[in-house]
Amino acid sequence: MSSLTHFDAHGQAHMVDVAAKPATHRIAVAAGRIAMQPATLALIESGSARKGDVLGIARIAGIQGAKKTSELIPLCHPLAITRVAVDFETRAAQGDAPAQVLCTATVETVGPTGVEMEALTAVQVALLTVYDMCKAVDRGMTIGDVRVLEKHGGKSGSFVAG
Repeated sequence: MSSLTHFDAHGQAHMVDVAAKPATHRIAVAAGRIAMQPATLALIESGSARKGDVLGIARIAGIQGAKKTSELIPLCHPLAITRVAVDFETRAAQGDAPAQVLCTATVETVGPTGVEMEALTAVQVALLTVYDMCKAVDRGMTIGDVRVLEKHGGKSGSFVAG
């Protein structure tokens, strides 16, 4: 296992120097979900939530989250992001599985460092926005299973979650 790159030889936290790394096309895909009551999902799908188009607003929030990642995560580099896509899928309750909204974010750049953190942030911010917009009718919603599904580019190559 590699050592943690955000610590120097003395154990002090620092931002990793990426100046010598080549700029390559980098892509990361992250996903997560928010579980809710079936009536909450129906409200989202009908577009009749009091605050408006829940998934449309959550998509914009996720894009903003990706762009602001370096402001939220102290040791992340500010990046010139070339693309952010935030997509949603709704799933009705089935058996033991609750009603839920699945979110997937894809982030791309051409640069010396990856965009996994931006993709993860996009998913979290999008799902938090769904919670914020629907909390008046369902305070029991839960966000979970946020993870990197895949990443491509850079020296370490590709990763695809199993």
